[in-house]
Amino acid sequence: MSDVYFIDDEIDIRTAIEQSFELEDINARFFPSAEEALLAIKEEGAPKVIVSDICLPGISGENLLSTVLKQHSDVPVILITGHGDISMAVAAIQNGAYDFIEKPFSPSRLIETINRAIDKRNLTLENEALKRTLKASQTLGPRIIGETQAIKALRETISHIANTQADILLFGETGTGKELIARSLHEQSDRREENFVAINCGAVPENLIESELYGHEKGAFTGAEALRVGKLEHAQGGTLFLDEIESMPMQAQIKLLRVLQERQFERVGSNTLHGLNIRVIAATKVDLKLAAKEGTFREDLYYRLNVVTLDLPPLRERKEDIPTLFHHFLLVAAARFGKAATTLPNSELAKILSHNWPGNVRELRNAAERFVLLGQLGHLGEAPIDVDANCSLSQQVSEFEKGVIEQTLIQTNGSIKETMVLLELPRKTLYDKMQRYQLVKEEYKP
Repeated sequence: MSDVYFIDDEIDIRTAIEQSFELEDINARFFPSAEEALLAIKEEGAPKVIVSDICLPGISGENLLSTVLKQHSDVPVILITGHGDISMAVAAIQNGAYDFIEKPFSPSRLIETINRAIDKRNLTLENEALKRTLKASQTLGPRIIGETQAIKALRETISHIANTQADILLFGETGTGKELIARSLHEQSDRREENFVAINCGAVPENLIESELYGHEKGAFTGAEALRVGKLEHAQGGTLFLDEIESMPMQAQIKLLRVLQERQFERVGSNTLHGLNIRVIAATKVDLKLAAKEGTFREDLYYRLNVVTLDLPPLRERKEDIPTLFHHFLLVAAARFGKAATTLPNSELAKILSHNWPGNVRELRNAAERFVLLGQLGHLGEAPIDVDANCSLSQQVSEFEKGVIEQTLIQTNGSIKETMVLLELPRKTLYDKMQRYQLVKEEYKP
């Protein structure tokens, strides 16, 4: 599929523009009439940008604009006008044309306008794709982003254990995405049609934790005016996610152990046992084995939960993923706030690559939201730059260089020509570095 459709009935103009486009690495298709272009759109779909002369035999550029916008309202249409067509072109702008260029024009002026239009169209396509992804996330499961070895291994492990009945323990610092992993495990299991129920054990008062987990009968205690279904019962057939399990009071840990062993529970104030068919995923930011030795966590509960443990790497240990993650959060924020998603300038890239990210992925997401709302990263805190003692200077330089190239490929939607210009690199040098860092241009095209 071509990025640009160019329509002009003069063969000399089409030939000259075709040569200019080839030099600028613009993927285009050329037509002598609007009828042929509309037929191609009907058969293959709309390109990213359409450029058309206004005065054409048969269907005019104005009528082409009207037809295209009725079916593809987001496609930028650039009109080429003769001197006597200016008023006509202004009217076309009011009717939805992206821009108009007056004859005679230089190829550079046309190419500059087309590149701006392509950028606009790419952002629209990315936002539309993101909205579809967000809408489908309940059925397809959340996306675990990253290509570092630790993330690849994590995704592979999830695919192996997701559809088992084993309880899972997630270990990771605050903000590393423990609930995202838990939801991914749920959505990839045969329990996906039932509820995923999350409870933060550290956020529930000690005197209410049992009622929150198991529910209560009417009149079970003062204020219990009606029967209440607890989290375990609500998760019946599905998945219960116990976040910050280390914060659960000791007495509640003892009862939870018995419930998990017997797969039965009683509501508070009742003597009736209810069968329990759930999978439990617990998450913690502390070493539970050490906590058990120190007497702050039940050792038997630790071993009951620790059938499979997944370690979530902190962001400072997967810095190669930062540009891709930031770009993803940028698109999410743009869709959420209804704003355009602009790419992060290379001058700001050093900030996000050198920052230590003590808040991990959550902090990175907040930075992306600030950038969308305010146009700047803002204050990233005073966390020191994390320097691995085993990482040489050349390795650190390579990591930064890879991040700059990747961010530029994201910015240019995989265009080698634009990336060469922005980074001031010869084509061969850029290709050599991309091969070294295993960067494939097709992966950055929308």
